[in-house]
Amino acid sequence: MNGKIVSILVLLIITFVSAISVVYVKHYNRKLFVELQKQESLRDEMGVEWGQLQLEQATWSTHFRMEPIAREKLFMIIPKNSDVIYVKQ
Repeated sequence: MNGKIVSILVLLIITFVSAISVVYVKHYNRKLFVELQKQESLRDEMGVEWGQLQLEQATWSTHFRMEPIAREKLFMIIPKNSDVIYVKQ
């Protein structure tokens, strides 16, 4: 009879530990899922910002924008044909 009580207590303890473990793992899984959602949202926001930055870079580097800056600020001009020297290898 004493052996039965001990085995029942052991089974109850194992069952209790197992139940607590299931609850903990489920909670941890939810926590990780929430973190995953945050990281995916951040990734999407960064993707949008990256696209905007690429568009801005393309806009700032267009020929129509660079030529007036080169002429006005750097005093650059297109050389005349007589000023161009061709070098052959």
